Amino acid sequence: MSTTATTDRLAEMFARTRAEGRPAVIPFIPAGWPELDATVEIVEAAVAGGADAVELGLPFSDAMGDGPVNQRAYEQAIANGCTTETVFAAVRELRARGVRAPLLIMGYSNPLFAYGVDRFVQHAVEAGVDGLITVDLPPQEAGELERPARAAGLHMVYLLAPTSTDERIRLVAAHGSGFIYCVSVVGITGARRELSAELPEFVARVRALTDLPLAVGFGISAREHVQAVGELADGAIVGSAFVNLVAETPREQRPARVRAFLEEITGRDPGHR
Repeated sequence: MSTTATTDRLAEMFARTRAEGRPAVIPFIPAGWPELDATVEIVEAAVAGGADAVELGLPFSDAMGDGPVNQRAYEQAIANGCTTETVFAAVRELRARGVRAPLLIMGYSNPLFAYGVDRFVQHAVEAGVDGLITVDLPPQEAGELERPARAAGLHMVYLLAPTSTDERIRLVAAHGSGFIYCVSVVGITGARRELSAELPEFVARVRALTDLPLAVGFGISAREHVQAVGELADGAIVGSAFVNLVAETPREQRPARVRAFLEEITGRDPGHR
């Protein structure tokens, strides 16, 4: 099943979570890790636990926006032999197994351009990818990718930081689609105990300049973080905390632990509401 202009899984997801009065919860997991063939079972368990969408990390050796947890995972995925084709194959299998949740590829521009932009977009759409988050590709440099992606119905999700100017916010709002990724802190990825005190003002500035859904990432690791983000934005992205859980869990226990983690952080577990 491919993503097309007539099948906008991201728009449907945000419409549903808004109607339910809660933020979408979007975990991030590097593809091809901890084992090369682990991606499908991890994503299925996350969706079963309540994940509304999933970001699949496209491994890259120089992931400068990521902290040590994600960098180590990427290094292992590359050592496992994970390639762009591996990621597309995982998405195809997930769609074939009936997973309808939005799936986004998050990564860096080098592997994408090495693969070939038009080829990448074509294969992503054919696999069933819904959107691209290319961390190091700002809108003013993304035309070569944005044009074919838009034509194919792939969402281009851009990032904003608390230091982003109003001019920058307007630029991202004009070029982005699906949602805007609001980085909660200035710095790299990593689980944090508390959300930034600057987050409400930052999200309010972005909200004033766009109607696109807003999802907050970097540092979200607990149910109370998701609840706090839900007061401000449309989605909460859970990265390093989820990667840590997967890294620490033996494979035979992983599906149950992943599902339980998502049930807890989304509030589906009655003991954590």
